[in-house]
Amino acid sequence: MSVLPIVTLGDPRLRLKGQEVDSFAKYLHELLDDLTETMRDAPGVGLAAPQLGVALRACVVEVGGNLHELVNPRIVRSSGDDRDLEGCLSLPGFVAYVTRREKVWLAAQNRHGRKIKLAGSGLLGRAMQHELDHLEGKLYIDYLDSMDELIPVGAGEGGEAGSEELATPLA
Repeated sequence: MSVLPIVTLGDPRLRLKGQEVDSFAKYLHELLDDLTETMRDAPGVGLAAPQLGVALRACVVEVGGNLHELVNPRIVRSSGDDRDLEGCLSLPGFVAYVTRREKVWLAAQNRHGRKIKLAGSGLLGRAMQHELDHLEGKLYIDYLDSMDELIPVGAGEGGEAGSEELATPLA
């Protein structure tokens, strides 16, 4: 496992669409391990392969001490809407209010190619949607009407900086 540099805004690799994973061998296992190590070192609650400059549909999300390795993930169902602060390791120092689905259900594969299902709401649901966006070359700032909506970290609504999302970028 290695801590690798995270691709940041302005680098064209950040907009790469992830290709379907069809080999569940050593390379994928090492990539998932590197994603986890890099995410934890940052620290964040998720990281997608394009954020390491790798155009594959693989990401990791860790919320509440539970690590989820998601390969070829897709949302199969969603419900409700939720608006909250969101940040990104590829856009350090800023957060913004983003509306996402309140609850999502995913179908994916694990590192061995076995099919898995995962449902999430709250921070887990938001993080899963954020990471799946990265696999499509999409960033949370794409949901904003203007870059003026970005809030420097530490200057949240009312000048407060206390939410978990504000303190720990999603990816």
